[in-house]
Amino acid sequence: MYAIIEAAGRQYPVREGEMLRLDAAGAAKGEQVVFDRVLMVRFEDDSIVGTPYVEGASVTGTVMGNGKNKKVMVFKYKPKKNIRKKTGHRQHFSVVRIEKIEKEIDTK
Repeated sequence: MYAIIEAAGRQYPVREGEMLRLDAAGAAKGEQVVFDRVLMVRFEDDSIVGTPYVEGASVTGTVMGNGKNKKVMVFKYKPKKNIRKKTGHRQHFSVVRIEKIEKEIDTK
């Protein structure tokens, strides 16, 4: 199974059992997270593309850990004015293991 999910404003291709590093999921280590914004699901012989999301589809994962990326330095200055400002930023991230990709079967 294969799916494309939307999390934290970005799109990620996922498969069952793989590790996914994304912006902070807001969950502690060991907690379950459910992604219900699924853009596409592909089974063995069938693909379903949402408009914009696939109805009844969800991806379940477990948070394996949280952390921070390396520091990015930001330096702003105005030439000839002796104005300088140096700051840094460390983006938080979560590592999620994808457990299950599921889609409710329509009985229409």
